[in-house]
Amino acid sequence: MNVEVKKINLNHSFIFFLFCNIFSVVIFKFSNLNISELLCLFFILTIGVSHGALDHLKGKELLEIYNIKKIYIFYLIYLLIALSVILVWLFVPTITLIIFLTVASFHFGKEDTQFLIKKSSSITSILYFFKGFLIISAPLYFNFEETVAIFKMLLINNEQFYLVLGLIEKFKIIHIAIGLSFISSIILFLKEFNFKKFAIFLDFCSILILNYYLSPLIAFTIYFCFLHSIRHTISLAVEIDNTNFKNGLKLFIKKAFPLTVLTAIFSVIILYFLNNVYDLSTSILQIIFIGLASLTFPHILLEYFLEKNEK
Repeated sequence: MNVEVKKINLNHSFIFFLFCNIFSVVIFKFSNLNISELLCLFFILTIGVSHGALDHLKGKELLEIYNIKKIYIFYLIYLLIALSVILVWLFVPTITLIIFLTVASFHFGKEDTQFLIKKSSSITSILYFFKGFLIISAPLYFNFEETVAIFKMLLINNEQFYLVLGLIEKFKIIHIAIGLSFISSIILFLKEFNFKKFAIFLDFCSILILNYYLSPLIAFTIYFCFLHSIRHTISLAVEIDNTNFKNGLKLFIKKAFPLTVLTAIFSVIILYFLNNVYDLSTSILQIIFIGLASLTFPHILLEYFLEKNEK
């Protein structure tokens, strides 16, 4: 990735860091300000989901590699994987949640950092995982009870799971997780060192600030939409037009709009039916996290097969 894009990402990290400080302190000082779950859902279904809205185009690339001409095969497989994740979650929610958190940690760590790393390796992948695990460990560290409450709303009723979480909190294992994330950030920072890698520490501090001042849902929404998704969008805009970033961004928005709207409409319909069974807060949380899990797995598999064939 060229120097200009690294500079864009560094500027993005700096702006996001300032935003996290100002926004978090304002919300903390004026604690009567209420940011509803509906607003979080809106941002995730628009800005958040849009960064994966070009998967159909990447799917066409993958089919061409395997010399498959029928595009409906990609859509069918993608939807089957997404639906399978939801069904598996309903039957074995605890195991599915653990797998999702593990996969998401690696995904977040990699996509938020790989623009700075020239060479990948098994060790680098491990560092990505521990770096991304901060997204999971920070809310448990700063807002343990609220995070556990969210897990319960996601159909996690396994008493042993919560017993393990209790032991993790009691014996300060979460401290170790955050420490490992920090060490991973340092190693990634020193590897092939350049000034633009300060983005790694800006992101690390931003995530801690968000989770210190805000609830787990709001902290995650701001991270997912305004750091992770925008960073991925920058990468996609460069792929579309590597000579003119602004034009690439315009083309990305145009290409991503249809699937983003379709996903949002589908999610609202599901929310309507869920709200007949659960309260609104629980329904929204299930749409956000179980829905994201169902989209994350096929998205990551697609990225994996494309990278594998590129190599």
